Amino acid sequence: MSEMIDLGSYVPSDDEEFMNEKQRAYFRAKLNAWKNEILREARETLGNLQEDSVNHPDVADRASSETDRAIELRARDRQRKLISKIDAALRRLDEGTYGYCEETGEPISLKRLDARPIATLSIEAQERHERREKVYRDE
Repeated sequence: MSEMIDLGSYVPSDDEEFMNEKQRAYFRAKLNAWKNEILREARETLGNLQEDSVNHPDVADRASSETDRAIELRARDRQRKLISKIDAALRRLDEGTYGYCEETGEPISLKRLDARPIATLSIEAQERHERREKVYRDE
């Protein structure tokens, strides 16, 4: 089992071996903390939706409540997709492919992974991907 990492004290460095045990433990802890935060927010959202589901006699209040509910549900859908990406990143950690670009196989920079721990492409591959998408959109 990987050692526990204190997210506050350890910072992955380019001076160490890429995706060594300490880095893997760091990113696993970071991904799990992010997932737990999303799940906590989702539970709060659900609680708020249940509290707010009372019938509003006023049409404007009811419309406002429905709009709020639609926004909350869209946010929950985004959270669900994000959790799925976090779970995929955790699987890549288990498989030993985490931190490597899906397109080139090259290491993704630690700076990028720290900012976006679910990244699957290096900056260069991501930019190529976005340029291709833009070309298709502009046609």
